[in-house]
Amino acid sequence: MENFEFHRPTAYYFGVGRENEVGAIIKALNKHKILIVYGGQYCISSGLLDRVQASLREAGVSYVTKGGVVPNPRADLVYDLIDLGRQEQVDFVLAVGGGSAIDTAKATAMGIVNEGDFFDFFLKSRQPLGCLGIGVVLTIPAAGSEGSCRAVIQKEIEGDVYKCGLGCPYFVPTFAVMNPELTKTLPPYQTACGAVDMMAHVMERYFTNTPEVSITDRLCEAVLSSIVETVPLVLREPDNYEARANVMWAGTLAHNDTCGVGREQDWATHALEHQLSALYDIAHGAGLAVLFPAWMEYTMPHNPLRFAQFATRVFGINMDFEEPKRTAKAGIMALRQFFKDIGMPLNFADIGAKEEDIPQMLRLLGVDEVNTIGHFVPLNRDACETIYKIAAHYHE
Repeated sequence: MENFEFHRPTAYYFGVGRENEVGAIIKALNKHKILIVYGGQYCISSGLLDRVQASLREAGVSYVTKGGVVPNPRADLVYDLIDLGRQEQVDFVLAVGGGSAIDTAKATAMGIVNEGDFFDFFLKSRQPLGCLGIGVVLTIPAAGSEGSCRAVIQKEIEGDVYKCGLGCPYFVPTFAVMNPELTKTLPPYQTACGAVDMMAHVMERYFTNTPEVSITDRLCEAVLSSIVETVPLVLREPDNYEARANVMWAGTLAHNDTCGVGREQDWATHALEHQLSALYDIAHGAGLAVLFPAWMEYTMPHNPLRFAQFATRVFGINMDFEEPKRTAKAGIMALRQFFKDIGMPLNFADIGAKEEDIPQMLRLLGVDEVNTIGHFVPLNRDACETIYKIAAHYHE
């Protein structure tokens, strides 16, 4: 196990009706003017935004609101929100929604207190000096951004779309309000995309070169197994509160780094997928469903026993001690079958992607023989191209 520092100060308020406590939570933080960031019509039509605002008014906390967040969140809205936040002299940013709303709120909270273009931080050309506090009322269990130190924003620059992630301690939310009942109206496809996103967050940590980290191995396997067990139940019984609750908490544990401490992490597949969702504006989870098994096929020979362990502990596949690669391959097949069973795409054709666009994705990915992505197996340009082609050509 590697040395590590782990600090996650997020307070979680989990359960039915907890959104009605937002005002009291923020008042206790001694905040006075809140910028509420939200996405589509669900927050309005469901009455959620009204309940949050009523809670703030009851607590005597002022607020200003702005919606319009879309999946694969855009920098343009962040610029508008930064201007609004500065004009209104807000001292806290509250996201009401899923990962896109939360990431937009994070970028806004950072942009308000730092001069210049906030996207410079995502391009890694300079470092932020601070950030306003961030709170979350979660409506979509998927991205795990309610407990993570990361955010992803995309911006069009000279005709190219750059989708960039940033990890920063400032981004860890102060609190997250999580009511599983708010997820009951999610469409099946969105629920399934969220499940893939959660699993990918765990698998980016699970496939590691760090030996003897059995505690986080077991934590990863428990979260993955629970998702595999519970998500089909949610899809069959959308009103099942207990199943929804387990899925919602799994999404948080998948990405608040509980499953990642003490070990080297990979994150190549997320980098590969960002090019797909930036180019085709698809759901992040759908792109991950296409790319993660392809990445696994390519990297499995590096450590077949790790993939065999994944197969046996997550999917219950019997271990072939004479030829562990058979077990490893069976685990990859089981993962693809699970994705198929919950309605996820499996190849480029399923998401409308084109093999001829791979050179453009590689260019924006910025890989070559020197600049690589990932740690489990560092991937150069040729390796990334191979993985994209595996994903493009896969068929049952």
